[in-house]
Amino acid sequence: MVSLVIFVVITATVAQADLDGFLKNLNSQAQADMKNFTVKLSTQFGIPLPQVETLLKSVSAPADAFMVYQLHKMTNKPPETVLQTYNRNQKKGWGVMAKKLGIKPGSPQFHALKRGDLHFTGAPGSGEEHGHRDEHGKGKGKGKGHNK
Repeated sequence: MVSLVIFVVITATVAQADLDGFLKNLNSQAQADMKNFTVKLSTQFGIPLPQVETLLKSVSAPADAFMVYQLHKMTNKPPETVLQTYNRNQKKGWGVMAKKLGIKPGSPQFHALKRGDLHFTGAPGSGEEHGHRDEHGKGKGKGKGHNK
């Protein structure tokens, strides 16, 4: 009986680990150490520190800066374009913004976003794993003529 209760509690906790939970955690990290948060954003997304600091001043919460850069990587759109979409649609939520930026509902990227299956490690390039695109917007799959 006790193990069943523990299982239910753990399952409920995991089920709530969605984008909102991920963003709340990011905001907590930023509140605890904004300088480290800023450096990690800069490093992870390859954005110069002064640009990250400017973005942080123009969004409602530190996690929103992370999402601007995450959607930049996922869509291969400039951060400025993502920020414009954010400014026009922030009350509608990140799902709406992702759709407006070209992430299709039902796509693996959209599902990863909604689940909060994102990573804030501060490691260079670690924001790219869900974008599945290189710097030219090309997918990472093997095309015709590869592996012959």
